[in-house]
Amino acid sequence: MKCFCEQQETYELKVEGDVGADPIWCNQCGCNFDLDDIPFSKELKRELSEWATKYGEWIDWDLDQIIENGAEIEEEHNRQGAYLTEKVKLELDGRYKIKFSPSSMGRSYSNNKLL
Repeated sequence: MKCFCEQQETYELKVEGDVGADPIWCNQCGCNFDLDDIPFSKELKRELSEWATKYGEWIDWDLDQIIENGAEIEEEHNRQGAYLTEKVKLELDGRYKIKFSPSSMGRSYSNNKLL
């Protein structure tokens, strides 16, 4: 897949949630890939897209603090992300090295405030 790496192509991907981004990235340069450009099934694209839209639901962005039960919500999001990463590996059938990068936003909070 074409990216911003020096060789302009990568075979190392990561699954990672972020606000307003598709969840597939180059693991080296950080280029964000459009799900429509990756040879996934429609079902997996839908699952990844739905998972990505839930990123950060454990944060009250207006108050800049974690919500009640936010750590548990983030943990569940990470479990789902790890599961989807395994599905990505299966569908891409060894053509790419793929890793999952879990959210650790909850660890960035102290007394419910973002550090």
